[in-house]
Amino acid sequence: MKEGVEMSRNRLERRISVASGKELADTVIKNGKIIDVFNGEIIEGDIAVVDGYIAGVGQYEGKNVVDAKGRFVSPAFIDGHVHIESSLVTAAEFAKVLLIHGVTTVIADPHEIANVLGAAGIQYMLDSSENLPFDFYFMLPSCVPATKFENAGAQLFAGDLNPFYQHPRVLGLAEVMNFPAVLNGDEDMLAKISDAKKAGKKIDGHAAGLTAQDLNVYMAAGIRTDHESTTAREAKERLRKGMYLMIREGTVAKDLLQLISVVNERNSRRCLFVTDDKHLDDLLHDGSIDHNVRLAIAAGIPPVTAIQMATINAAECFGFDDKGAIAPGYKADFLFLDNLENVRISDVFKDGKAVVKNQKLMIEITSPVLQNEMSPITSTVRFHELTTNHFDIVLPSASANIIEIIPNSLVTKHVIEDVVIDHCGKFQPSTSADQLKLAVIERHQLTGNVGLGIVKGLGLKSGAIATTIAHDSHNLIVAGTNDQDMLAAANAIKEIQGGMVVVNHGKVVSSLELSIAGLMTDLPYQAVYSRLTDLNRALLELGASSLFNPFLTLSFLSLPVIPELKLTDKGLFQVSKFEHINIEPAADLSKR
Repeated sequence: MKEGVEMSRNRLERRISVASGKELADTVIKNGKIIDVFNGEIIEGDIAVVDGYIAGVGQYEGKNVVDAKGRFVSPAFIDGHVHIESSLVTAAEFAKVLLIHGVTTVIADPHEIANVLGAAGIQYMLDSSENLPFDFYFMLPSCVPATKFENAGAQLFAGDLNPFYQHPRVLGLAEVMNFPAVLNGDEDMLAKISDAKKAGKKIDGHAAGLTAQDLNVYMAAGIRTDHESTTAREAKERLRKGMYLMIREGTVAKDLLQLISVVNERNSRRCLFVTDDKHLDDLLHDGSIDHNVRLAIAAGIPPVTAIQMATINAAECFGFDDKGAIAPGYKADFLFLDNLENVRISDVFKDGKAVVKNQKLMIEITSPVLQNEMSPITSTVRFHELTTNHFDIVLPSASANIIEIIPNSLVTKHVIEDVVIDHCGKFQPSTSADQLKLAVIERHQLTGNVGLGIVKGLGLKSGAIATTIAHDSHNLIVAGTNDQDMLAAANAIKEIQGGMVVVNHGKVVSSLELSIAGLMTDLPYQAVYSRLTDLNRALLELGASSLFNPFLTLSFLSLPVIPELKLTDKGLFQVSKFEHINIEPAADLSKR
């Protein structure tokens, strides 16, 4: 400990010496147009870097001089809320992709892996992100399971979370999505909130569908952020209550264009960008937070304001006093922009060192060697033998409650439609009506639960698709045009111990093995991208829509905290009533 204190003191002395011009900087950036996020201006000057920090902005000399060649110098971007698991790759591979897009810091919620593995999942994420040239911070999952209406792989109580607050990269309590538990004073939920506040930590919200009155409850509880606004009215309400508005642009939830009109010169500093859930192929095609910045600018937000939202706003939201700005005493995480219109990133610096040049990663990043036993992490798909009979939906009449997909949204519609039933009263999928069968198979506790429902809007003309990415409990979710292919898809997932599969005529057409908790793979991101490309090609052969991501959409059809109708392993779930309902409409119950 004493050695660490002395080292810190020596570095402080050196930083002051460089700042005063008495000592040469390690690196000096010259000829750059510096984005001043405090005043919203463009300034000029040399940037002096020492020991990974900016010592000063002004006139400096250094051992190494980097010529910015008139390019803009921006603070590196920060993602205020992301589930790394949704990228399908490990932290090391995730870092490789995000660095190219100018993101050097994320605040991650390991909610997904925690729902499968509990505290062991949180520890895995902390361990696998250690000592990487990227800053991974974490919020602790607040709702595992998300609700009592489904079976997850674990339960996390306040006592399970509390020890993690001692970890230097744990910032607080992640998205509190169980509003009824807060409203009704659930003992364990209040303990989680209280423990976070006692530890001086932050608390994130998840206010999907909540009214302005409901927001009072969250704010009174000390919850200060929300990323679930989908309309300008909702966004304004959150800002009015004093919340930080997290503007999300992910793979399924694309909310930025609906919310950005709310941002103005008076409230912009209370707004930040997040991706939440974004697939690897979208990260590679569109980018991460840089994509949010580009969209905001194209929608009319001044470029420097958009960059503030991607940098200093996020830093201040989470209490970082040394991130998000090009200023003395701040970490030397910055990037070169060729222009401010399309936010083209040429070079990225992490801790003062060039990690990306001309959009190419210049450093080697390898996953840490983990000492803990991996078998519990890679053997997580367990369910009893299934037959096609497990997928039977018997209805008293040709009418059903149906989950209707809204493309590129987490929200679904609850519709009642006529359906096809056979002579035994069993529902028959109809590709012409786009009414497919949906099943959620419990894969953690061997309960034998198979929740059944009907989904509209997926567009498959044949075959079935299945995945163990099924928010939030991550049971096995299957959708298909026939029971035989659904059964084949479920069994294929079990054989590879988690992942994504496309089945047609009883055969696996394409698959991606996700053996880490059924959520991630240790393959290089390039190999994962190749597999995803193959999966997308197979989906198109089955007739799936190309207007949205079918697998990611499927993965949210089991999320019982986002309106309106979802499916858990216990059955069809109506979010507005927070209760399970029958597939047959209420009007038909009297006919029994």
